[in-house]
Amino acid sequence: MTHPSTVGAVVGLDIGGSKTRGIKWFDGTPVADTSGGSANVQNVSRAEARSNLEGVFATLQGGSVARVVVGSGGIDTLEDANALTDLIQPLAPRAVVSVVHDTRLLLAAAGCSTGIAVIAGTGSAAWGTNGEDEARAGGWGYLLGDEGSGYWFGREAVRHSLERMNSGLRPDELTKALVKSCGLLGPEGLIALFHGDAGREFWASKSPIVFECAASGHTASLDMILQAGADLASLAAKCAGQLNIEGPIVLGGGLGMNQPTLQAAMRIALAARGLDTLQVLSQDPVFGALHLASH
Repeated sequence: MTHPSTVGAVVGLDIGGSKTRGIKWFDGTPVADTSGGSANVQNVSRAEARSNLEGVFATLQGGSVARVVVGSGGIDTLEDANALTDLIQPLAPRAVVSVVHDTRLLLAAAGCSTGIAVIAGTGSAAWGTNGEDEARAGGWGYLLGDEGSGYWFGREAVRHSLERMNSGLRPDELTKALVKSCGLLGPEGLIALFHGDAGREFWASKSPIVFECAASGHTASLDMILQAGADLASLAAKCAGQLNIEGPIVLGGGLGMNQPTLQAAMRIALAARGLDTLQVLSQDPVFGALHLASH
């Protein structure tokens, strides 16, 4: 039986640092699915966020919408949620709009009402609930944290390459691959590129290079992955400690869901803390919007 809250049209949005995923359900059945540019106002201007949201809704619309459930990074205060609601409400004027931090979508997509969600995507963050209290860890943004994220891997690859250059060492496998991917002649060009117009999404897109090099035996790349796993485990453990629960711990985000080596590194680090409940999300977090709409 369809839950009363899911009767009619429900739109779910997952707003990440790189893109916005949108799905429309009617009476609990998906009827439209689309993606557009990021609408996270920490990453793009309000004008760009509005334009990207308009594009997503233009594809999803068709009939009135009863509920819109939005998960986004950067939702740390009521003011953050209200600002995003103000962008979305005109696109679905008759809908009840709910905006939450994107980690909540992740836990809901796993079908869990309690537990800890860890996102490893363009950025990183953890959120958990024991049914009564909530806890957050990380999610500070790339200037203050985002350890274990795609951007973090890109930046660490740059730092590794520049450190070798400063030490008078020849470019190694990781540096060569990174320089080639960036269309540069040598590592010296990384400094200007990093501080130029290339944004978070660009550097996050370089993270697979680290995993490819690690797979071929590059020790420094493997060390980065182990460090990322430890940092993500630390975020989960902080939430677990505050909530006095052991899990389940659900790992999501493009990086977390698609890099088995990172998953293994996180399992190792969690096990060292006595936590062994990690599960990798098997569907995109946006599907958690329907679960939240029904509760």
